[in-house]
Amino acid sequence: MKPNAKIGPVNILMVDDQPAKLLSYEVILEELGENLLKATSARDALELLLKTEVAVVLMDVSMPELDGFQLAEVIREHPRFQNTAIIFISAVHVSDLDRLKGYQRGGVDYLSVPVVPDLLRAKVSVFAELHRNARQLELLNKELRRLSYTLMIAQDEERRRVARELHEGLGQDLTAVKMMLSALNQPQQSAESKQRTVGEALSIISSAIEQVRTMSHLLHPPLLDEVGLLTALRSYIDGFAKRSGIKTVFDISEKLPRLEPELEMAIFKIVQESLTNVFKHAEASQVIVRLEECDGCALISVADNGKGLGNAGGPTESGDYGIGMIGMKHRVEEFGGQLLLQDTGSGTLVEARIPLRNLQPAVSHSPKMAPRPTWTQL
Repeated sequence: MKPNAKIGPVNILMVDDQPAKLLSYEVILEELGENLLKATSARDALELLLKTEVAVVLMDVSMPELDGFQLAEVIREHPRFQNTAIIFISAVHVSDLDRLKGYQRGGVDYLSVPVVPDLLRAKVSVFAELHRNARQLELLNKELRRLSYTLMIAQDEERRRVARELHEGLGQDLTAVKMMLSALNQPQQSAESKQRTVGEALSIISSAIEQVRTMSHLLHPPLLDEVGLLTALRSYIDGFAKRSGIKTVFDISEKLPRLEPELEMAIFKIVQESLTNVFKHAEASQVIVRLEECDGCALISVADNGKGLGNAGGPTESGDYGIGMIGMKHRVEEFGGQLLLQDTGSGTLVEARIPLRNLQPAVSHSPKMAPRPTWTQL
């Protein structure tokens, strides 16, 4: 079950040695829409509990073999049922001492016969909903642990990538420059040779500076702080088109205001990760990046004309996301937004919708836009 899926009906176990009473409870509770299970003995009840996850046990106190109090003690001894809600029903044991005994045996409530239908429904409904919420929280915590682990792996991979680029690129260039400069001290070097060596060293240093700029831009683009999101994105997308050879269109809404720095960084990273995936996996020749304000939200979409995801026309479940997409999903959800990954039948669409808040006055970042491009216009 996906952690963001709504938990459906839960199981309610009704235990009574009189079938007629079980039938009456079933009639009273059926409108709750939960799964109603019936047991006519303590043995049957225990078998059902071992096989099924039960939210609430509705139990008669007066039963042969094991009475309700004894059965409750057995149930509470099992680690799985420490928090299972047990509601006692009795037509005989109705004194305060009986109620106290029921609570001491692990009961959460105690009803006397005749049962008021509305009261029984209300009590069972409350405990069923508590169980549902606890189950939902458990699934969310499990997903959070999985996501935290995945993001930790992604961070380790990014650190390894940066370390590898520093060692194999910048580190080797600096080592080569050091060797060249050391050679200048050798007396047998002619003036022409020294001049050539200095020229080669300067060329390598220029390449190293460009590497530093590229890595700095990928880690945190300086344009984002200096001139804002739209200019930084335009610069990045232009560079992406030149490096990848993929025809790229940036479609910007002129009405989009300046956003808070954290949100601008998140949007930049979403576009960056999406385009990286297009380059690595999509086998696309064209891609459209759109950014606009829509119904109080920033809407970011990246659509390519590549090979797609293999499930044409349908969205991809979050459990199938790769590390990069999981990181992107986490960024979007930090701002209360939603992320969609979908095979369009003619490529892949990544769409993020993030609520806007703390907006600054709108700033015009671009000339008046032409109509939105389509694939036939590219």
